[in-house]
Amino acid sequence: MAKTLTRSAASSSGFGVDAEGAKRLLSDMLLIRRFEEKAAEAYALGKIGGFLHLYIGEEAVAVGATSVLRPDDYAISAYREHGHCLAKGSDPKRVMAELHGRRDGLSKGKGGSMHLFDRSTNFLGGHAIVGAHLPIAVGVAFAIKYRGGDQVIVCYFGDGAVPEGEFHEAMNLAALWKLPVIFLCENNRYAMGTSVERALAQTEIWKFGQTYGVPSEKVDGMDVLAVRDAVGRAVARTRQEKIPALIEADTYRYRGHSMRDPAGAVYRTKEEVEREKLRDPIVLFRDKILSAGLLSEADIRAIEKDVNDRIDEAVAFADASPEPPGEWLFTDIYKEA
Repeated sequence: MAKTLTRSAASSSGFGVDAEGAKRLLSDMLLIRRFEEKAAEAYALGKIGGFLHLYIGEEAVAVGATSVLRPDDYAISAYREHGHCLAKGSDPKRVMAELHGRRDGLSKGKGGSMHLFDRSTNFLGGHAIVGAHLPIAVGVAFAIKYRGGDQVIVCYFGDGAVPEGEFHEAMNLAALWKLPVIFLCENNRYAMGTSVERALAQTEIWKFGQTYGVPSEKVDGMDVLAVRDAVGRAVARTRQEKIPALIEADTYRYRGHSMRDPAGAVYRTKEEVEREKLRDPIVLFRDKILSAGLLSEADIRAIEKDVNDRIDEAVAFADASPEPPGEWLFTDIYKEA
C-alpha cells in the first residue's frame, strides 16, 4: 500500500488506471474491509478493549486519496482511522497488535484503536478529541512550507467536526498563510447519532471552503476512482500553487458509530442501511473492472485469497505478541527536565 499509482489510462475503460492500478485499489479496499471485520470479531471475544470505531463502507475514501499521495506526504485522522493508517502503508500485523494492546503494536500497545501512529509511513495519528487534529494538520503544513518542501498533508475528519471551532480556525489559517493541507471531510451523515440536518445550518460542507477562499468540491465517497480524481486534482494544485483545499466525500458507514452502537439502529432505519449497501464501494469497483475487462474473476479470487491470508497472519501475530510489561507505563512519557 501507499505506492502512487500510474495515472495513465492504459485501457479502454477510461478509468485512469491500468490493470495493476485497479488490482491495487481493490486489494487495498478489501484489506481494510477484512481487517475491520476481524477487529469486530476480536472485540466481541474480549480481545480488544476500549472503543472500536469501524471503517466498513468508507474504504473508497482512504484508498482513493492515498493512491495519489507520495510516501513522503503526510496523513492525519480522527479516531475512525484504521483504514487511513492501513492505506498509508502501515503493517496490518502491527496495527492489529496495537488494537490488541500488545507490545509489538505500532505504539507498543499504549495507543490502541483510537491512537494509531506510524512515523515510518508519515501517518501522524488518530486523534480522539473531535476536531482537535485539524489545527495539528495546519501546523504540519506550516512546517512543510517553512522548510521549503513540496509535500502535502491530507487531514481526514468527519461531519461531526465541522461545527467545532477548530475546523473554522484551521481553515482560516490554512487559507491566510497558503498552506499545503487538504481537508478531506468524510461525511457519513451521522456524527455519532446526530444527522447532518440536525447539526449544521449549512449542510453542504464543501461550501465552507468558499467562505475562506479555498478551492473546494463534493465527491461521491463510495466511488474510489472519483475520490482518486478529486484528491489528485487537489494534490496537484496544492503542490504547484501552495494553497489548501476542502473536499467533502459523501460516504456511509455500514456499522454503528462504535462497537458500543453496533448497528446505529436508534437513529437510522434498517431500510436506509440496506439501501446504502447497494452502493458498497468494493462491489461497485469490482463490477466496474470486471465489466471493463481489466481483471478476471480468477484475478479477483486471487486478490481475495491474498488479502484473507494477510489478515489471518495479522490476527495470529497479534494473538502471539506479548502484553507490554508494567514498567512500560513509565516510558515514552513527555516530562520536563
